[in-house]
Amino acid sequence: MRTTSRGLIAALALTPLLAGCFAPGDSDDGTGAGTGSGGRLRVALAVPPVQALSPYSNDATVLSKLSVAEGLTALDRNGTAKPALAKSWKQDGDTTWTFELRDAEFQDGTKVTAESVVDALGHASAAKPKPRVLSDVTLTAKAEDADTVTLTTKSPDPVLPLRLASPALAILSAKAYAKDGAVSPVGTGTGPFEITRLGGKTKATLNRYDGYWGGKAKAPGIDVSWIADGTARANALRGGETDIAEWIPTAQAKLLDKATRHEVPSVRTDSLILNTRGGLFADAGLRAAAREAVDGSALVDSVFGGYADPAQGLFGPAVPWAADKRVEVTGRAAATPAARVKSETKGRTLRLATYTNRAELPEAATVLQQQLEKAGFTVKQDVREYTQMESDLLAGRYDALVFSRVTLLDTGDAVDYLASDFTSEGVYNIAGLKDAAVDKAIRAAAGERDTQRRQEKIMKAEAEILRTDAVVPLVHEQAVQGIAQDVEGVILDPRERSLIDVDTHLK
Repeated sequence: MRTTSRGLIAALALTPLLAGCFAPGDSDDGTGAGTGSGGRLRVALAVPPVQALSPYSNDATVLSKLSVAEGLTALDRNGTAKPALAKSWKQDGDTTWTFELRDAEFQDGTKVTAESVVDALGHASAAKPKPRVLSDVTLTAKAEDADTVTLTTKSPDPVLPLRLASPALAILSAKAYAKDGAVSPVGTGTGPFEITRLGGKTKATLNRYDGYWGGKAKAPGIDVSWIADGTARANALRGGETDIAEWIPTAQAKLLDKATRHEVPSVRTDSLILNTRGGLFADAGLRAAAREAVDGSALVDSVFGGYADPAQGLFGPAVPWAADKRVEVTGRAAATPAARVKSETKGRTLRLATYTNRAELPEAATVLQQQLEKAGFTVKQDVREYTQMESDLLAGRYDALVFSRVTLLDTGDAVDYLASDFTSEGVYNIAGLKDAAVDKAIRAAAGERDTQRRQEKIMKAEAEILRTDAVVPLVHEQAVQGIAQDVEGVILDPRERSLIDVDTHLK
């Protein structure tokens, strides 16, 4: 089997930072080699839709994984911005960029024009909550003519072309946007595969869109099943019921035929997020006590079966420039001694949450519970499927969360992740962190154009965040994707944004 790796470890360096100005099966023999149906691909995804595949939710990556929708730009395997719906672009000043559009059509037959781009980006900017990728930028779009769009930012944004590659900024046709703010990608994207049916949170049907500007896809369509249980996904692959199963649990990985198991370096870091806005961990000393109690390295073999590395910080080995630029963390609060933890938390329970979509996380939570209880905390777990708890997480209804995060998901640039998760106004700030020094450090990184200096400032911001003990990095994961032997052209992407494209097909 040939797979296309579009994200090698070295590809995640930000150098160069920007580029622009250029024009049902029946096999159950245990091998995972199903026959499919008429060449259609069967895919098992892990996280069911939260908001009917709205690009303004965590569902957005499904649109890019399945090649349904596109932005003005995309990321190449080196993490550089490349043309997508925009065939070229240039920077006209610190805050102004001009994008020339290619000849393309939406899946409903209407043409992609400058006005449709302005409309789509306007809806994204006005969305509530705002997409994470826009959490640190104010973006204004103007149509200069039918094929030319000018984008202006309130302050300089040197990574705007990277930002526009985010699945959250996919350009959809006018009929995608309802008056109540709902957004539907069903039949409104521009990619080689069109969603023709969305069956709630369990199934979706995609057919090939033959009007795709980039050429006809080799597969006639995709049949998607959302299977939150990781063991069930692995069993579906082994039983020939699916052709591609993402996020195989590490406990299941070695049970797969070697030819169907594909290990991918990942920019995913698993951490313990501590809620700073209220409850136990509003106290910096208790946060420090929790940080000292937690040992992520104990999870590498016991929980992840060796498919992980002990955490060095927020960014791991798949971000190769991070290690040499890492800054020593200083200024942390003194940890409350274990004897005082018991007295200070007497009658109070540490509410520890995690979710079932990634099979390792509940196991990790059990290990961490034991570590925290040894340090004097009384711990109670709440483990559910992610979509059932996201609103509670964002509202700060837990003390701690065992969390798995792709750090370069939204733009391919680390600043965007830091801004959305750790600034005072961050739209995905589960920790509820409000720290002036953290905000200042992230702003400094966001405004830096030079690649090397930007990386250095990112690592200074990492140190400021870790100083607060709002987040305790645990492990850097290695992803395992399950792919049947009769499938070619699957994209192995450390950013977890891509999976299937025009070249993915059954032999």
